[in-house]
Amino acid sequence: MTPRLHLQLDERSGVPVYRQMMDQIKYYVAGGTLRPGDQIPSIRELAAALTVNPTTVVKAYTELEREGVIEKRHGKGAFISAASVQLTQVEQETAIRRSAKQLAVEATQLQVPSPKVIHVVSEELDALDPAREGAETPVKFAASTARAAQ
Repeated sequence: MTPRLHLQLDERSGVPVYRQMMDQIKYYVAGGTLRPGDQIPSIRELAAALTVNPTTVVKAYTELEREGVIEKRHGKGAFISAASVQLTQVEQETAIRRSAKQLAVEATQLQVPSPKVIHVVSEELDALDPAREGAETPVKFAASTARAAQ
């Protein structure tokens, strides 16, 4: 099964869109899903997939390059840099706990029982990657954008 990378933008989060893109790409690198030498989508491809202005993707890629996460190769695209680093298991757990804490707060406020929260998280993980153990296969990107209710 081909692992998928899902970039999801939330316009209501208060975090700039370019920053959300950067953080998610950095997490994929830190977790080892994206490895040095892997190519990431072109600016036009990612802008179209996320329905954002290409300038937003340029800003994200420029910052990622400045931070040493990616390198741009003239005429070939953008690739994960050899200098990029993976997080330790402790660092990974710290990062995921931040999100888990936010989910726990919201579930408590909505009075959603713990088993339901765990079930929903498990469903979402399965929807993102049904074969989470994963084989060594090419990376594919998917994108979605959370839009404010009108």
